[in-house]
Amino acid sequence: MFRVRRTGVVAAVLCAAVAGSPGSTQAQENTAGTAQSAGHASAAAVRGPLPAGWSVTGGGAARQLVWRSDRPVPVTDSGVAFYAGDRFLGRPVGAPDGRSFRLALGPAPLGKPSDLQARTGERRLDAAGGEQNRPAGQRPGLTAQPSTRLPANAVDPGKPGTYRTATGDYALAPVRLPGFPQPVEMRAVVVAPTDAPGHRPLALFLHGRHATCYTGRGDETGGEWPCPAGAKPIPSYRGYLADQKLLASQGYVTVSVAANGVNGQDYAAEDGGAQARSSLVRQHLARWADWSAHPAAAPAIVRRTAVADLSRVLLVGHSRGGEGVNRAAMDSLYRAPADQDGYRGPVRWHIRGTVLIGPTVFGQNPTPDVPSATILPGCDGDVSDLQGEMYADATRGVSRGAALHSAVYLVGADHNFFNSEWTPGQAEAPAEDDFWSGDRPDRVCSPGAATRLTARQQQTAGATYIAAAARLFVAGDDRVRPLLDGSGRRAPSAGPARVLTHAVGAHRTPAFLPDGPVSTTGGRLCEEVDDDTAEACLGTGTNGVSPHFARWETSAEPGRRAVALRWTASGSRVRVGAARPVSIAGSEALALRLIVPPNTRDNRLDIALADASGHRATLGRVHLDGLPGTSRTASYWGQEVRLPLAAATRAGVDLHRVTALEIVPRTPSGQAWLIDSWGWRPGTPVVRAAALSRVDLGRLIVKEGDAGVRSYRVPVRVTGHGSGTVRLFVVDPDTGRTASREVSVRPGGTGPEVRVEVRGNTRFGYDVSHDVFVKAVHGAVIGAHRGGVTALNDDPVPTLKVTPAAARAAEGRPLTWRMSLSSAADADIQADLAVLPSTGGAELSTTDVDPRWLRQNSGEEPLPSRPLSQVRGLFLFAEVPAGRTSTEITVPTLADAVTEPEETVRLRATFSDGSGATHDGPEFTGTVYDPA
Repeated sequence: MFRVRRTGVVAAVLCAAVAGSPGSTQAQENTAGTAQSAGHASAAAVRGPLPAGWSVTGGGAARQLVWRSDRPVPVTDSGVAFYAGDRFLGRPVGAPDGRSFRLALGPAPLGKPSDLQARTGERRLDAAGGEQNRPAGQRPGLTAQPSTRLPANAVDPGKPGTYRTATGDYALAPVRLPGFPQPVEMRAVVVAPTDAPGHRPLALFLHGRHATCYTGRGDETGGEWPCPAGAKPIPSYRGYLADQKLLASQGYVTVSVAANGVNGQDYAAEDGGAQARSSLVRQHLARWADWSAHPAAAPAIVRRTAVADLSRVLLVGHSRGGEGVNRAAMDSLYRAPADQDGYRGPVRWHIRGTVLIGPTVFGQNPTPDVPSATILPGCDGDVSDLQGEMYADATRGVSRGAALHSAVYLVGADHNFFNSEWTPGQAEAPAEDDFWSGDRPDRVCSPGAATRLTARQQQTAGATYIAAAARLFVAGDDRVRPLLDGSGRRAPSAGPARVLTHAVGAHRTPAFLPDGPVSTTGGRLCEEVDDDTAEACLGTGTNGVSPHFARWETSAEPGRRAVALRWTASGSRVRVGAARPVSIAGSEALALRLIVPPNTRDNRLDIALADASGHRATLGRVHLDGLPGTSRTASYWGQEVRLPLAAATRAGVDLHRVTALEIVPRTPSGQAWLIDSWGWRPGTPVVRAAALSRVDLGRLIVKEGDAGVRSYRVPVRVTGHGSGTVRLFVVDPDTGRTASREVSVRPGGTGPEVRVEVRGNTRFGYDVSHDVFVKAVHGAVIGAHRGGVTALNDDPVPTLKVTPAAARAAEGRPLTWRMSLSSAADADIQADLAVLPSTGGAELSTTDVDPRWLRQNSGEEPLPSRPLSQVRGLFLFAEVPAGRTSTEITVPTLADAVTEPEETVRLRATFSDGSGATHDGPEFTGTVYDPA
């Protein structure tokens, strides 16, 4: 098939004159009107030949880095990411076939081709055995264990309640969601109490992005929707029954909803399906509101159990389901644009809190005024950067700060096992441990490691902390808050699991936030996201990563900083100063979130405060052990420590006018990072949502035109109430560089003006995306965080012909044809070549061609000898690079001492006319004869 590489299809090399990589081709068109626009790498050109499966295509603003897998990539929540060594390049756009991935590039050198990597989570996709497995931290001989076990909390939310429960499913008519061609199922499993009095709070669960279908034949799974004939839907929604039964025994109505219909279609969604998942959640909530008002109309399982109270709703989401329920909470407070939303009815519920399990947060746009608890699995092999930390960190300063946002670090937990239908030995369909050990076991996270939890232990701990969030956010029981807010208490029901927590919000008063107006001496203000290793908080050689420094859409992001400390002598002081005095009066303690390197022990730091009058007081000394970690874990995580302020009061420090925080190491050498510090006092305040602006970016689809430059305005919609501040990021498609600025937004207007220029031409080429991103700063929330203008190619595909160059050759000489275009294009043009049976006489066989060529193009061995047309998996193609009008097609042959008749090979090109229709192209033959 003659193809345009819009999705970036990597080809096997048929000709030494054509730069490319070996692999197979099964391209799928991914038009700009429906496809997520590619992220941008900060560098483009590659020096030297590319590894197998990789290519760089196109020119100028249309340059793309492309990777093609020889088999469908597993469906995961994190999706695919491109790296150059340890440097993150961006998240490519995937084609519907699950094999082709493309990333827009700028023109600067990319570096060594051997550094290119395609990853999903912590797993390397493009090469076997590529994972490093070095222990992280300063003392690689250690795997940190807690020096003391945390004391038990006074109340244990993991104990089952006394209510009897019933379980049953319901299935309703499917719903249509914007942008999805197929309807999405409305199926759920309910577990609810049968003898609980009155109306009961509702907990809704949403699973993440997983394979949608299975056949029952071995490990066969797929990502299609609807499932094809012979396949059944994977019942991911039934994976939280243990969590549901615990909550139901405590008096909660619980429902877990199916989302295979979203998972099978979200490759085409610019936000990865977050808005669709929100729409699905709210469709179910609307049904429950109806059934609460009219119980007789409810499904049988709903009629048999307690009536749900929609004024007390907890949303629980796993992985992309976490991002989905966060968006559902946002959409319930600040309505989404009608053309994006699949639910337009009234909001007849009140979401009291969310629980987010190993969640994605591609937009880094948490809902600031809805309390949350985010479970971060220490051995997550899918969302391995633990980006869900942003559900806490990215709320700072956005709204009033009253909502508690907790991060729960669960040492030794993987991503999948929270869902029993994703757990081997428990699941109906094929399942796996997402932390992939391969042939190089990880001493922290591989099964059997002392720090690794079993599936049952992980599920028990997860259920306990879900119940803790329900009891705090929905039932208002402040006695469980110490399990979630960094107070250093454990839940006995969580068993042997080591669980650490920290939080922002609630009764915390900002003290020293490095991303605000602060200065430092003795340490350095570092950038949480920056490719400049001199400025970055963690250098590129660091083993392991930090959830706090999770990347977003850009390689450098202003406004996100921490304080880095490195010392070589005890007593070296680091001073963090405020631009103007801050008040923490009324607080009981100073709370700090501090990172120490994984696997280190007994890091000792003295903490002091000073005021505007020069009074100073040492509050106390903290002792911190690093988390267990290797190069494959995200273990640079901020632990919360608190020091009473009584010493400051006794020393006369004016807590209304504090000017400096001092950190004094008391060990001979070490490192630490200060994420932030707060004045803290106990309690959970009542949360009321503020009147915030909501910003949604759109994407304008235009034709490029034949000439000239046209200016277009990026769609920016501002709704909600009140004014706010956001940061806009605009990507230059020619260079890949990103420019950002803070702008004010207010509902009712046209929003901030962002214009891009589109240049017309008359050569066939790629569609070009001019991408824009947005993030909240203050007084605003973000729905659709990415958009822009996509300029569609509007020029016809050149016509193709094949002519002989050396179509008759002696053994040992190559057969050669020339593939020509009627005109040059700005896109790489390809044709699939089928090997057909010979129509008469002997046919060229596997032992007549170069064995390396055969292996590259089919993966098969020459023996036993057989005609080329009978080789299964033999995929050939030719490519004319952008800007050229021809290339050669070559089949290399071997000379032997055997006397043979003339042998032929018959090929046929298949091409597309650019509209998506395919046609049989020219057929041509070659003949090989014995030399005289």
